[in-house]
Formats: sequence, structure tokens, C-alpha cells
Amino acid sequence: MVESEPVPAPEPPSKEELRLAMKAFRKRLKLTRLDDESGMGYGPMSSGQRSRIIAITPPNQFPKAVWQELARQGKLKHDRGGLYSLVEE
Repeated sequence: MVESEPVPAPEPPSKEELRLAMKAFRKRLKLTRLDDESGMGYGPMSSGQRSRIIAITPPNQFPKAVWQELARQGKLKHDRGGLYSLVEE
């Protein structure tokens, strides 16, 4: 029987990576809301309601550990189904 070496814990995300991830998250949320709002009104006399989107799937160019760390720090809230939302300040 071969003994396996302990696997080192992965490094936590850097501050720069967390900053870039938050920037990407805010941009994705903004674009998702704008897209939703533009699809609500089907004519020039529409009510122009605001989007009710509050949570999104985070951008996939960052690893899951980044989103978990931002949630742990209280900057994002992890909702069910892999969705995240901004924490109201």
C-alpha cells in the first residue's frame, strides 16, 4: 500500500483577483438587468418597469473559490442554485 502525500490547501485568491471579480460581477449584473428591462416594454407606451433581477450566476472566468471568498467576506450573498447577489450597503 502506497502512502499518499497530503495535498496542500489551495492558495486563497489574491486581493487583485477579488477586486477584478467584483468588477466583473457588477458589470454582468448591470448588463443582465438592462437586458431584462429592455425586453419588458413591447411598445413606446409601455410601463417601463424596472428589472426584478437580484441574483445572477457569477462570471465563469473566475474560479468558484473566488466567489466563495467574496461571500465569506460579506461582499456577495450566496443564494440557492449557484446564484450570487450583491450585499446591500
